Amino acid sequence: MMTPSTLKEACTSVGVAKHGRPIGLDEKIKVDLIVIGSVAVDPRTGARLGKGEGFAELEYGMLRYMGAIDDSTPVVTTVHDSQLVDDIPIEKLLVHDVIFTNTSIPKPQGIYWDKLSPEKLGQIKILRELKRRIEQETGQKLPCGPSEKLPPTARRGANLVGGKRI
Repeated sequence: MMTPSTLKEACTSVGVAKHGRPIGLDEKIKVDLIVIGSVAVDPRTGARLGKGEGFAELEYGMLRYMGAIDDSTPVVTTVHDSQLVDDIPIEKLLVHDVIFTNTSIPKPQGIYWDKLSPEKLGQIKILRELKRRIEQETGQKLPCGPSEKLPPTARRGANLVGGKRI
């Protein structure tokens, strides 16, 4: 059992690495709630913008494949009023229930493979595994999106000295 201080630590990226464990595509889990950070949210549609790398949407798609989430799983984000903007395109973004409830906009059913660049796919081992698995299960080659120049990835612990944030 976790103490309150251990639980507080476990909610950070460092704590997840220390107290959590990686899961694979065959893990039988049920996720009750998804909480995702956002840079901006469209209150009309619930569409969000994150840091721009698409990891939240990819994780959502993988969890859908695993059966860990479905359309009834709430997706929540918190933003300041100044982060509410109009006209965020929803083409490949994750829709948030906390901003727009009872939405008629469907949640993604999985990964939009035709939007996923080979470069992004190359960065994420479990995503490559998922693609191979779906192709084996369906006997069909999945599409791939256009090539892109990816921004540098954030270094984990870049602002840490001796395990403490500086």
